Amino acid sequence: MLNVATIGMGNIGKTHAAVYQASERAHLVAVCDMDKNIADAAAERFGVPAYYSVAELLDMVELDAVSVTTAGPENGGHHYEPVMQSFAAGLHVLCEKPISNNIEHAREMAAKADEKDLYFGINLNHRFVPPAAKAKQWVEEGKLGDLLLMNMTMWIGNPNDTSPWFHIRALHPHSLDIMRYFCGDVKRVHAFFNQAPGRVCYSNAQLNLEFANGVVGHLTGSYDTNPRHNLERCEVMGTAGRFVLDNLYQELTLYPRHSEELTVVRNSIMGGLSGFDATFTNRINRWIEQVDGGAPREEIEASGREGLAVQEIIEAAIRSHHSGKAEEVPA
Repeated sequence: MLNVATIGMGNIGKTHAAVYQASERAHLVAVCDMDKNIADAAAERFGVPAYYSVAELLDMVELDAVSVTTAGPENGGHHYEPVMQSFAAGLHVLCEKPISNNIEHAREMAAKADEKDLYFGINLNHRFVPPAAKAKQWVEEGKLGDLLLMNMTMWIGNPNDTSPWFHIRALHPHSLDIMRYFCGDVKRVHAFFNQAPGRVCYSNAQLNLEFANGVVGHLTGSYDTNPRHNLERCEVMGTAGRFVLDNLYQELTLYPRHSEELTVVRNSIMGGLSGFDATFTNRINRWIEQVDGGAPREEIEASGREGLAVQEIIEAAIRSHHSGKAEEVPA
């Protein structure tokens, strides 16, 4: 049984806290937010003490792990300090994505977890759905043959214009993590961005990716769609077939190269995912299971190192925009 606290009690923090409270392997013992009103409201909702600073929380409460669900600039600007404070206190950390909008901070966070031999996970929740697991199984079983190419699309409606790189840094850790989940490490990226009329944010992106294993991939991202028409679509093709995963978990289809017989996996209305929020439940419960079960650190799914890997791709993409060239992604 893990004693856990949630740091940052906005909507995402409340989601984490609710999953911990419902778990049979975790015990939510505290909440923390620098806004007293927010912290107190969360404490009343969850029936646990409220703390208004990370230092106070770590000094007063006996913990095994924390969720860091702060936001900040580009949704990752306030992650560094509470994560590093928690590591210094010897705690395991599940951090919201992006790991950080500052690549130097992200590298320090991943290195500190390694140095302290602590579990570090990132809430890259889009991979934690049964259809993605089935598609991964097909890849590992060789149903696609040798992988050749992949396409990823993630379009949502988001008017946020707080910084030029909000779109790529805040949203696309998800899409790039899915791409890495199926095809591995990325070697080079060549990126193109534009701003919709009147926008500060580079709200549309096209990234060409070269994977270390030779697969070539493409990501199309946008913040300019109608929110009612959000789209997340992943397609991976190999020498023996391809799969298409539509809208995260809605439908997965296997198209064999030498057969007309398709395999279709649909989200069941009985026992399937109830909606997008269920991806948080799946991801956090897997984190609890792995940490409480003492899994080897290298087996932690959506780890801090994987969170860092997608931010390295993002920063290389931004460099590519400025240079006009394909940019190397640090290993």
